[in-house]
Amino acid sequence: MTTKAFILQRICNFAGKEFDPNSDQQVNEVLRNKFNISLPQRRTMNDAMEAVCSDHDIIALILQYRTMA
Repeated sequence: MTTKAFILQRICNFAGKEFDPNSDQQVNEVLRNKFNISLPQRRTMNDAMEAVCSDHDIIALILQYRTMA
């Protein structure tokens, strides 16, 4: 079973630094600065990430992390 801590580790490895995947501001900053991904305007941050989920593996990981208990 994949743990939340393991997902967090993978996210931080992709980003090359530690940050909080639950923070919309930090996620936006990492996606924009590190991966040059601009999120589309959506009602929620998760909706915006889902719209571009196929652009990079880190987005799917962040979404998975956010939905884990």
